[in-house]
Amino acid sequence: MSRLAAFLAARRNPRAISRGELIAVGILAILVVLVLPFANQQGWISNFAINLWGKYLCYALLAISVDLLWGYTGLLSLGQALFFSLGGYMIGMHLMRMIGDLGQYRQPIPDFLVFLGWTELPTFWKPFSSFPFALAMVLVLPGLLSWVFGYLAFRSRIKGVYFSILTQALTYGAALMFFRNDLLMGGNNGFTDFKFILGFDIREPVTQRGLFVVTAVTLLVVYLLCRWLNGTKFGLVQQAVRDGENRALFSGYATAHFKLFIFIVSALIAAIGGALYVPQVGIINPSEMTPDKSLEAVVWVAVGGRGTLLGPVIGAVGVNALKSWATRAIPDLWILLMGGLFILVVLFLPGGIVSIPGIVRGWFKKKSPASSAPAPAPAAPAPAKT
Repeated sequence: MSRLAAFLAARRNPRAISRGELIAVGILAILVVLVLPFANQQGWISNFAINLWGKYLCYALLAISVDLLWGYTGLLSLGQALFFSLGGYMIGMHLMRMIGDLGQYRQPIPDFLVFLGWTELPTFWKPFSSFPFALAMVLVLPGLLSWVFGYLAFRSRIKGVYFSILTQALTYGAALMFFRNDLLMGGNNGFTDFKFILGFDIREPVTQRGLFVVTAVTLLVVYLLCRWLNGTKFGLVQQAVRDGENRALFSGYATAHFKLFIFIVSALIAAIGGALYVPQVGIINPSEMTPDKSLEAVVWVAVGGRGTLLGPVIGAVGVNALKSWATRAIPDLWILLMGGLFILVVLFLPGGIVSIPGIVRGWFKKKSPASSAPAPAPAAPAPAKT
């Protein structure tokens, strides 16, 4: 047995997906991919509700990206909202190009550029009339930024709270830059008033339903790919870095390379979530990349159960559904409610929501007569033969 395998011998086999997890994922996939769109088509669920659930699923992709870093690698990143927003901005630039001359000023360039005195499109905007180019940039720009930042950070052996502070500073600096009008990215208003996507009216219910299905399928594919990745040898090293990076280093593994790879992968997942988020919500602005958005994603992961992949999805959907209700019923207390929820989970339910079934099973085992009965006394040894 290798040193790494010996280090993780006490852990359960991450390759084996439990029957309970398989059933839960199957039920959720059927409900989200098939039942909700069908119910919307039949008029049983409103278009507003299907649009809201589409936003929740985009947030679930962001939560998975946080969990890959925090739950499986031990890197608490407070900058994932930056990659989420960059993906949204890239697809948003294409959607702004598709408005054409239907804007307020009836000009073939975005309204905010007309307001700033521009009479023709800036050079870096022109390629975004192509949808494939915009999709490529959804992955290229966040991937390149995460590679540069991660290479410099992990090469300098920055970890722990220092890594969190640096990622927070990165997203805060980017937000300040995007708030500037001279960046030509919409300033504090960002991009909005989209009209078409791939020739379809983006405001039509059938288009929103199609975007919801694409988001749900993407979430399922990302979940399965991450589950597979965590079950490979790479996943073992990833958990070794989380539980004892020095021991993994002494075992001969270049932990900086593993952390850089997973940092890039998590950035790409967040960017995909942002790209799906923008056409469904209809707006993207710098407020989406501020550090408090990344902190919210950390709360989702903690509430759902970090290091599980399924937990962050449940946490993202559940907390945002609670937020949608609380911001209407008790808008002044929502922040206190979310903070109190995070504190309660950390203190009394560290495993998150997904740990509740295991806790309940443990209670029943303790209370069952078989487990409470005293163990039979060992048989007396046979007398030795003379």
